[in-house]
Amino acid sequence: MSEVYGVRRGRLRDRCAAAGSAAVLVSRPANVRYLAGAAPPGAALLLGSREDVLLCPRGPGGDPAGGRPDDGLRLVVLPAGTADAVVAAAELARGTGTAALAVEEHHLTVARHRAVASVAPQVRITDLGLAVEQQRVVKDDDEIVSLRIAAEITDQALGELLESILVGRTERHLALELERRLVDHGADGPAFPTSVATGPNSGLQGHRPSDRRVEEGDFLSVSLGANYRGYRCEIGRTFVIGTSPADWQIELYDLVFAAQRAGREALLPGTAYRDVDHAARQVLDAAGHGEHLAPRTGHGVGLEIGEDPQLAPSAMGKLDACVPVTVEPGVHLPGRGGVRIDDTLVVRQEADGGPELLTITTKELLAL
Repeated sequence: MSEVYGVRRGRLRDRCAAAGSAAVLVSRPANVRYLAGAAPPGAALLLGSREDVLLCPRGPGGDPAGGRPDDGLRLVVLPAGTADAVVAAAELARGTGTAALAVEEHHLTVARHRAVASVAPQVRITDLGLAVEQQRVVKDDDEIVSLRIAAEITDQALGELLESILVGRTERHLALELERRLVDHGADGPAFPTSVATGPNSGLQGHRPSDRRVEEGDFLSVSLGANYRGYRCEIGRTFVIGTSPADWQIELYDLVFAAQRAGREALLPGTAYRDVDHAARQVLDAAGHGEHLAPRTGHGVGLEIGEDPQLAPSAMGKLDACVPVTVEPGVHLPGRGGVRIDDTLVVRQEADGGPELLTITTKELLAL
């Protein structure tokens, strides 16, 4: 794996050198981990012409969940009282005679950017922009393996919950149980705060679990994901509690399912991000639900939930192979509830079987 990190850093270094920056300072935690193998709290990564240095306020803790720094890096643990690894990295770059330093301006605060400039006044500061995020979009085999395992853990946790008694339990209790089951099955933790929504709350995107209790006849929608070795997946399902679904529930579920299927089938290399969104959105729009739809149909996953690409109406760009994304349309009817269906998939060529579905829990409308 050490070679992988070295190749990633080399690719970024070459890109920046072509733009006139001899050194690169990476501070966004997910980007540090992508390039260094680990991102201890407060760490900064300096890519120089002679060596790459990971600067940390304290040494890595040894927790497997936090990753392990690449052996190809020089690790510098800063003295106690050092204010900021980013500023220390800029001082180090100045000391090596660096003429130009590219930094992640979208991550640095104004105060930190000024501090960098003040300790390296002779160094020309340039903007790295989203170079690392763009490099992270296409995943290698090891990354996809980690995502696949995260999805397996998530499916296991959700499957066990579906076998338990749900009536009378609160949204909050069910969410905590799901997160415990994720860890029991090998996750480092939840990929994001688990959402459990019942009755009139169901179908709400990002609903924070409340003390509302599950009742017979409710829609129950859940959204969860495992974090495995830093890689995060996502699944969302909707069920009916304790009885056969009502006609309106079947109709709404079938509609969202059709939208989600259209979005999944559009996941092919070369397809515009906005066209994936349109494929799912037009199904719901044609049924009269367009006004209240979420601003995007899906997004990339990896070291973060919600990373690029964004599958949204105004998104620019086209899909590549080996890009993991979610497809997660939903409809919420105020006062009644709603449906969300969410999967994590990897974009594949048609010759390779088309999109690879990572989250395989049934999408049949079950009565639990």
